[in-house]
Amino acid sequence: MIARRRFLGVAALAPSLIASRGGFSALAAASLGSIKARQVGKVEIVFKSPNGSQPNGLQATAEGLWIMDQAAGNKAYLVAYEGGRVLRSFETETDRSSGLTFENGTLWIGSTYSREIVHCDATTGKTISRNFTPGAGVIYKMVGDPPARSSPLAKPRQRPPQKAPDSAQTADPSKVGGFQAGQLLGSRALGTGAHGQEWRDGKLWMAVPPARMVYRVDPKEWIVEKSFPTAGNRPHGIGWEGKYLWVADSNLNAFFKHDPDTGEMIEKIQLADSDPLPHGMSIRDGWMWYCDDVGVVCRLKL
Repeated sequence: MIARRRFLGVAALAPSLIASRGGFSALAAASLGSIKARQVGKVEIVFKSPNGSQPNGLQATAEGLWIMDQAAGNKAYLVAYEGGRVLRSFETETDRSSGLTFENGTLWIGSTYSREIVHCDATTGKTISRNFTPGAGVIYKMVGDPPARSSPLAKPRQRPPQKAPDSAQTADPSKVGGFQAGQLLGSRALGTGAHGQEWRDGKLWMAVPPARMVYRVDPKEWIVEKSFPTAGNRPHGIGWEGKYLWVADSNLNAFFKHDPDTGEMIEKIQLADSDPLPHGMSIRDGWMWYCDDVGVVCRLKL
């Protein structure tokens, strides 16, 4: 009887897991469409990111809001919630970083293009340790994936034509984004790593787009203890609301609430096409803060 209950439980969960692992197929669309949508407050642009930066990670703390800049210098900024006044900033030893989280006077940062998680001092930026990101690799395409979405706030610009895959030998790896690397660089593609991090109860959580997974890692042993699939092919910032973990997806323009014990998606927040595109995200005092990498920090009331 116990075995039968276990089988039925797995069978009930299987469609959502298959859909999540198998790309944004008809099955995935049906699965995501059945998730209860939460009605939330209007998205408010609170302030512009410091110094024209390219914000790609957020972490809300009692001291202020941390912003991770993906542009040159890979600077971390601690800013005031009202107005975005810079309280502290420093360069980090990371490469085109995405996401960060705060823990006991230190930061854990996703060094996306070196495929590492860098642990550094939150006052000086000095590196404490570096570890390889579980699930890092080349982002791949699957049948039915949603198209890559860009910010509605981005200024229109003429995009240069992409080189064909057989021109991979002449492509510059430093100028190819994670979603184009496999197609344009072929076997030369080095891949990317994590896009969002959170800390809870001595464990480090991270969203990793190449694997389409969220991982929980024991930071002392650097071993994966738990993992579950994400809603889509571009998971980004993550944030806690009580016991539940919200995961942003930039291409789906939405946030998905997961039970961290099972990975089950139990609620979603769907943004409007005109809203800033979600990248980094964090939650504090009933507000979801998120950034669009064109240079704005936003919030909405949960």
